[in-house]
Amino acid sequence: MTPPTPPTPPPTPLTPRAVFERLSAGISAGRWHELADLYAEDAVVEQPFALPPAPPRLEGRATIAEHFRRAAAGPLHLRARDVVVHETDDPEVIVAEFDYDGRVAATGHEFRVSNVQVLRVRGGRIVESRDYHDHRGLARAMTTAS
Repeated sequence: MTPPTPPTPPPTPLTPRAVFERLSAGISAGRWHELADLYAEDAVVEQPFALPPAPPRLEGRATIAEHFRRAAAGPLHLRARDVVVHETDDPEVIVAEFDYDGRVAATGHEFRVSNVQVLRVRGGRIVESRDYHDHRGLARAMTTAS
């Protein structure tokens, strides 16, 4: 008689750095439809520099998914560059500094904006994020592109 096969252990959750790398790669590749899966069901995203009509706070994966759907339909193509990820004393938290090289699809106008994200990742999903994106720089790029 063959001994029973032991159960396969569950996969190890992604580290905060690995989750950020997937988020950044997904944005850079325009895979917006995949990004909400990186967030916990009850995740909260704070965007302190958001300009109306963008909300300063997104609550829940469904709201975050809608945010990414709108981004996918928008005219911007973004590619992360010069990424520096800082580990913290809290194993759930990282701070990422990076630039986006951007292009407005309709006009070809190119620009660069700076960003900082503070992510808390638990169980391989983002539970909290504070996104300090240069929303004024993005708005200027859109205005310049017109």
